[in-house]
Amino acid sequence: MAHQIADETIEYVGILAKLQLSGEEKEQAKRDMVRMLDYINLLNELDTDGVEPMTHLFPVTNVFREDEVTNGDGREAIWAGAPGGVKDGGLKTPKTVE
Repeated sequence: MAHQIADETIEYVGILAKLQLSGEEKEQAKRDMVRMLDYINLLNELDTDGVEPMTHLFPVTNVFREDEVTNGDGREAIWAGAPGGVKDGGLKTPKTVE
């Protein structure tokens, strides 16, 4: 089934894609779009009854794990090396704004 693609459609797609197409490129894009639509129609003719939809080509299992703290936050060790010391749960720094 041959599709008809209007010149306005190619212009619109070019604008959306922010492309400046020459006349020859527009004709090639039109031919390519017709070929894609014909191929989609060919795929629509396939019998897919009883075929489960798939989201991945390969079987995917749950790869998530429980979030468990293994090394603690180390806050005390970090604060021990602070040159300005600690004040009210934060690191003291020299004043930088007058």
